[in-house]
Amino acid sequence: MKKILYTKFQNIDDLLAQMSKDKELSRAITRNNLYKFWKIAAGEKFAKNSKPYSMLKGSVMVIACRSSIVAQELMLRKTQILDRLKPYTESLRIKVADLKFDVKKWVDEV
Repeated sequence: MKKILYTKFQNIDDLLAQMSKDKELSRAITRNNLYKFWKIAAGEKFAKNSKPYSMLKGSVMVIACRSSIVAQELMLRKTQILDRLKPYTESLRIKVADLKFDVKKWVDEV
C-alpha cells in the first residue's frame, strides 16, 4: 500500500478570499459584529437579561429575553435602544428598523 506523503494544501490567503465572496457568511459576520454592541445599546442591566437572537426579513432584530418583565421594559425603551444602535448600524451598513422581544428564545448558557 502506498503512503500519501503530500496533499494539495490551500494557501490561507486564497481560502480567506474565497470565504469573503460568500454573501451569507459576510452577512453573518456583519450581524455578529452588530450583536456585540447590544450591551452598549441596551445598557448593562438589560444586557445581562437579554441578547440578540437573529434578524428577520424587514430588518427586524429579534432579542431573546430572560423574562416577560425584561421584554416589557425593553419594549418601553425600544426607540432609545434603536437610537443608540444607529451609529453602529450605519457604520456596518446594516438596517435595523424594529426590535422584537421574545421570551421563548432565551437559553441559559452553561
